[in-house]
Amino acid sequence: MTERARVEVDFVAPRHLAGGGDPAWITVPLHRAAGWSYGNDALMPRVILSGPGQKALLRLEPVTEGQWWTLHHAPDAGRPAWYATFGGRTPVEAIAGFTDALTHPHTAPATSEPYVPLLAQGWRPSRDRDGLSSPDGFAHIEHFTSADSWFITAAIGEDPQGQLWQARFAGTTPLPLIAAFTRALADPTPLARDLLGLSPLVQSRAQVTVREIPAAQRAFALERRIQKLSSAASPPDAAPRDPSPRRRTR
Repeated sequence: MTERARVEVDFVAPRHLAGGGDPAWITVPLHRAAGWSYGNDALMPRVILSGPGQKALLRLEPVTEGQWWTLHHAPDAGRPAWYATFGGRTPVEAIAGFTDALTHPHTAPATSEPYVPLLAQGWRPSRDRDGLSSPDGFAHIEHFTSADSWFITAAIGEDPQGQLWQARFAGTTPLPLIAAFTRALADPTPLARDLLGLSPLVQSRAQVTVREIPAAQRAFALERRIQKLSSAASPPDAAPRDPSPRRRTR
């Protein structure tokens, strides 16, 4: 591959409409840059990764209905156990914001308030329910205090075919981690995607642009991501501390 070789790539915005992407964006850095171990079962279409401290367990299992990604974390340093789950079409870049902040706390945003990154990118209070909605109205975040859990949902209309993905966080999940997810989700930078993975319904509402970029930039993006994370050592399974009181919205 020459330095001058270039390829055309489709970029999709906003991120909540971009689709899932390549799961390796999450799993490979966890293994190579954060020391998570994995188990193989050639007869099962799933990936299981465990953190070096054996406190965190990530399971990726494609299912017809439900959440593809499930991360469980055991009690630690005075904090009760917590979990986070993500649907299969949740952008891997947003999930990676969450897992990066867990394994490399220096990548977490300065704020521990999940709403702050969204408000900065034009999300506003919803008209007919609590929480915030994206500028296009296709994504919504809400903190349910009755169940002490966070839900972030992307959907086009009320039709089940328009349901895109959902992220769920236990109320005990460290807020800086949720804020890292919302920061990555709200990032206005378009995501490189294969349009064949997006339904016509989504394509008609997303902003799709075609750019010509160096082939090496596309081919080695994951390797550069791993190198960047590997350059900063972090304690195993170290989540950033949550210095602020929890905000209750409902």
